[in-house]
Amino acid sequence: MAMDAGEIERLIKARFPDAQVEIRDLAGDGDHYAAHVVTAEFKGKSRVQQHQLVYEALGGRMGGELHALALTTGSE
Repeated sequence: MAMDAGEIERLIKARFPDAQVEIRDLAGDGDHYAAHVVTAEFKGKSRVQQHQLVYEALGGRMGGELHALALTTGSE
């Protein structure tokens, strides 16, 4: 089952209201996306911690509804 880019953005923004979020569909199949997420909440956290927070925001959809997410993150 594919996931809509708008839903990915909505879930991330729900967890990080101040975030700048850019989502790109990499393959046109609704399963392979790239996301760039920038939020002040990432300040002082390692890249691994930042990515874990984004995956948590997606509520366990990685590997199910969302097959692949190329993720880049940063703080403001």
